[in-house]
Amino acid sequence: MRLSLGVTGHRETNAAFAANRARIAATLAAIFAAIDTVVASEPQLLGPGSVAPTRLHSLLVDGLDQMAATQALERGWDLVAPLPFGRVLNTAINAHPQSAAEMRFLLTGEGSCSDTTRAHAAAINRLEDRALRFELADADAAIAELFLAKTAAPHDVRQAQAYAAHASERVALATQVLIEQSDFIVAVWDAATTSYIGGTGHTIALALDKGAPVVWIDARAPEKWRILYAPESLAGIMAGVTVHADRNEALAKLVRDALQPLPGKKHHGAAPPTNLLHSLDTERWRPRSNPFWHAYRRVEALFGADDMKGRFRNLTQTYESPDAISAGSAASQMAAARALDGQDPEYATRIETDVLRRFAWADGISARLSDVYRGGMTLNFMLSALAIVGGIVYLPFGADKRPFAVFELTLLTAIVVIILIGQRRRWHERWFETRRVAEYLRHAPILQLLGVSRPAGRWPRGSETSWPEWYARHALRDVGLPRIAISPAYLRGALENLLRDHVVRQREYHRAKARRLSQAHHRLDRLSQVMFVLALTAVASYLVLIFVSPVFAARSSKVFTVLGVMLPTLAGAIAGVRFFGDFERFSAISEVTAEKLDAVAGRIDLLLSAPASAIDYARVSELAHAADEIVVSEIENWQSVFGGKHIAVPV
Repeated sequence: MRLSLGVTGHRETNAAFAANRARIAATLAAIFAAIDTVVASEPQLLGPGSVAPTRLHSLLVDGLDQMAATQALERGWDLVAPLPFGRVLNTAINAHPQSAAEMRFLLTGEGSCSDTTRAHAAAINRLEDRALRFELADADAAIAELFLAKTAAPHDVRQAQAYAAHASERVALATQVLIEQSDFIVAVWDAATTSYIGGTGHTIALALDKGAPVVWIDARAPEKWRILYAPESLAGIMAGVTVHADRNEALAKLVRDALQPLPGKKHHGAAPPTNLLHSLDTERWRPRSNPFWHAYRRVEALFGADDMKGRFRNLTQTYESPDAISAGSAASQMAAARALDGQDPEYATRIETDVLRRFAWADGISARLSDVYRGGMTLNFMLSALAIVGGIVYLPFGADKRPFAVFELTLLTAIVVIILIGQRRRWHERWFETRRVAEYLRHAPILQLLGVSRPAGRWPRGSETSWPEWYARHALRDVGLPRIAISPAYLRGALENLLRDHVVRQREYHRAKARRLSQAHHRLDRLSQVMFVLALTAVASYLVLIFVSPVFAARSSKVFTVLGVMLPTLAGAIAGVRFFGDFERFSAISEVTAEKLDAVAGRIDLLLSAPASAIDYARVSELAHAADEIVVSEIENWQSVFGGKHIAVPV
């Protein structure tokens, strides 16, 4: 677990920044010191040494970015630089060359350059050497050409506008990466405008829109810093700066909220979130599913499969262990990741060990808990029906009631035992929690390899607990950005061999699931209706017999009594299983998810068929975000269906 910050602010040429530089530096240092104090006081939730050094994300341009980066390194923080261009071009542009000759020198080392420009380039390089660099270099050739044209014709407005438009888009992409990787943003801004794409005001507005709070240091009055929480706070910001007396506590709360799991939306205080976090430690790995708990999946197979072989197939699952996943189901994914152009082998290994292994663990645990919880409840519905039938089936035979009463009591006791154990061991809650962890991590390697992440303010929050989101977020944050220069070949490889493959596989999974669950729902519905009709027929037949053959009716009354109780009881149990399983709603969720994924797959195919120059980071990252939104939306819909179905008496 670690705190991750982003910084944005004015360059040295900004009048307010230049006039108050020393005061801004002092205020920034005080804020960083306050952050360090809170981080140091936080409990080691994951064991001794589990709080890693704070991580600062900065574009490293002159002014506030370099000031903050220097202070961060002095504090022993990690420095990460999401650069809008490749390193060489980024240095060349931000060194402010005064001529095309200076630009060519910075790009190629040929020719000469002024001492001032060299000094600017050296300052950037010193920080870049100490930072983990994530370089958006896929458009470097086009941007370099535009910059050279602008520099060669300093009075050509069209050349200047063309360069500014394209360069601003690249800076905006880098700031988006910075925001997504940060818990909150520290910004120095003069509150002049938010209109310039990639500028400080625009970055602040984008951060607030994505749910990331902003610690705003007014460049005109640095000591009057404040915290902004929503985009609407910018609407009245020019009316005057209001300094809140509790701003230091508010800053401490930002840090604590990032480092500690929060209560769920409907948390009732039964167990602190930090205690629930450790529930993952106590989970016991089992290599295979237990047939005793297969009732739910057997119902799904019996009524959802297309043939007899599918209905009566062996349902025992062998869970893929964390040790086996990289050579098993994730082998092709990891091979594609390692084959990406310029890939850092160490980063690919971290994806394997820190993401895929955690996914395998959570997925195996959750699959077992799913069987126990859903299988237990399905079994309870069946046992409750059998208990009622077993309690009266002695009637036609004139047998002693006592053995049947013992049978009924045994089944009812079994139901109570299953309920008590399920509630005590939190089957429902543990299944929910571990499944959320697994689903967040399932597609995370692809996002990580593209430097794409869900902003801190956009993570869902569970109704009862939110530690699964906290755990997944910190697991992915710990891996962080890859040390890579993104190239067109890298993007094509990631798009074609990773993102498309994942989207298509998930689409086909949800299509098959939607069809299977829809069939199960309708077949269960028909069976319960048939049984109810049979019950109605049995009772009606008895009433007719009373008038037609009173003697026979009297002799068979106990048989008709059993049928009149047994058939609607079984029909009710089947309807209860159908209601509990919510096959129809889950089918609809999977159908909608499949349609959304199909649309993304179509967009990916269109992009892959376009010229190589059209496959840029903006388009690829947008497709990755679209896939992520679909996954999270499916998780939220799934939670809304099963969230309230705790293990309880099956009536």
